[in-house]
Amino acid sequence: MTQKVLTTERLYLRQWQPSDFAVFAEMNADPEVMKYFPKLLSPALSDVIANKCQQLIEDKGWGFWAVSLKGSLEKKDTFIGMVGLNEAHADMPFAPNVEIGWRLHKDYWGQGYATEAARASLRFAFKTLELDEVVAFTAVINKHSQLIMQRIGMTDTQENFYHPMLNPSHPLAEHVLYKVTQQQWQESIVNS
Repeated sequence: MTQKVLTTERLYLRQWQPSDFAVFAEMNADPEVMKYFPKLLSPALSDVIANKCQQLIEDKGWGFWAVSLKGSLEKKDTFIGMVGLNEAHADMPFAPNVEIGWRLHKDYWGQGYATEAARASLRFAFKTLELDEVVAFTAVINKHSQLIMQRIGMTDTQENFYHPMLNPSHPLAEHVLYKVTQQQWQESIVNS
């Protein structure tokens, strides 16, 4: 599959560029951005993740895209985070499946960018990849991400699980699982 840039009213979802890595590392070292993740990431580990995202997009034509603002000439391509799709890790209780996820720089929170980019990702998942369903998950205490899941038409499956990579006593261990099927997504498009 060839690489594709997804566009929305205000955003580009695109392949990663070298200039994105430093901002991504800044995000991954920020306690606010990483509040619902087990640990902050070193710049080296952040670069490993960005490189992996870049390689998956290169190989498959999709993945966790770099998100940038459509801007004026002065702000040509402002990287604000990542949003996209990923094959769920095999240890997850709902695997095999494709998940949707997001992580934005805190300077761009509260402006609807995550929702806008997630909707474009779902459109790609159902129209281009022709998936039957897409899932999303987060720590039970992460209410902000759950709101985005609801805004993009996902519903709580009520099938909470403990993340296999975290100790069950960890405060972030219990996760909610949200899902949207292609049919539900199609119906939401018709009704919107």
